[in-house]
Amino acid sequence: MTLPTDPAANLASLIRCASVTPAEGGALSALEAMLKPLGFLVDRPVFSEDGTPDIENLYARRSGNGPHLMFAGHTDVVPVGDEAAWTHPPFAADIANGEMYGRGAVDMKGGIACFIAAVARHVEANGGPKGSVSLLITGDEEGPAINGTVKLLEWAASKGEKWDASIVGEPTNPDTLGDMIKIGRRGSMSGSITVNGRQGHAAYPQLADNPVRGLMSLVDALLHPVFDKGTKDFQPTNLEVTSIDVGNPATNVIPAKATATFNIRFNDSWTAETVQAEIHNRLDQAAGRKKYRPGKKTPVDYELVWRDRPSHVFLTRDDRLVETLSGSVKAVVGKKPALSTSGGTSDARFIKDYCPVVEFGLVGKTMHMVDERVAIADLETLTRIYQRFIDDWFGQG
Repeated sequence: MTLPTDPAANLASLIRCASVTPAEGGALSALEAMLKPLGFLVDRPVFSEDGTPDIENLYARRSGNGPHLMFAGHTDVVPVGDEAAWTHPPFAADIANGEMYGRGAVDMKGGIACFIAAVARHVEANGGPKGSVSLLITGDEEGPAINGTVKLLEWAASKGEKWDASIVGEPTNPDTLGDMIKIGRRGSMSGSITVNGRQGHAAYPQLADNPVRGLMSLVDALLHPVFDKGTKDFQPTNLEVTSIDVGNPATNVIPAKATATFNIRFNDSWTAETVQAEIHNRLDQAAGRKKYRPGKKTPVDYELVWRDRPSHVFLTRDDRLVETLSGSVKAVVGKKPALSTSGGTSDARFIKDYCPVVEFGLVGKTMHMVDERVAIADLETLTRIYQRFIDDWFGQG
């Protein structure tokens, strides 16, 4: 029986599946075909929710007596954009100049391909780990993340699954393999502020109430002063206004409403609840200011709506997991990786409620870009790092 020990061959099989969110595209079937010869039992539950597409997911486990390691990731990919701009077809897995081209090559079919190759090599060398290995793979990470990892975790836990540690195979390295392990993430929340005004003629502002002026006061309060200066483990909290809209094509009409949307990434100085309270307080105070609304006696009439559910800040302090992975990276590439909490959110935000979790994968320079690609040499190096980690974590190194 041929085992899937070659990460490049594994990745080529996955790239050739056009699994653009929310389509499965054959990627989970390709993954199942790699895992079954390794002794994994595979489930492919489909989750649904009104207003969202049904999503097929995969949970596979190779059981043994000992601790339980979970590898998590996703086979769905973002759209290719302008396909004509690609040097090589986005779903062909062409190799040129030592690099494999394809959508998902680094984000994150490459990480999955390497982990499977690492497990296969471990099985080939040792007959299997002294414990259990599972793969928790979603098709909804690049989408709304509603019918994917969060429900797959609940489903697996309801069947009695428990994990001692998890690695998410997202591309964490900025420049070269071994640069960085992600050991936490800032929290994230988004909201919309709508200011209600009174429509009128731009030449007669005394007869109207321009909501843009009120919105300027509120936005100014969100941006100044800074929320904090950062903490030992996290960057400073930052709030970005991502859209301002009045829905008004006319240049001589004062609009009736103005809306701003924002996103805030917050560190461990805050919780989701305290951030919301701070933002409410800032807006309430700013609503009464006259800086942009001279002569107006009433406060700004606004509504604040929180969008989606918040992602909570977390930091993994599991020394065994972090130190073992750091040691495995150093053993293979000769340098100790930085431990970081930078960047956006990932599915680790769901996994941290079930077990300690870190993130480590390929170099992310080309993710989501035209001509997304990965060096074949990096696939081999990441496989060796994952294999060394499996050996060391299960005490078989």
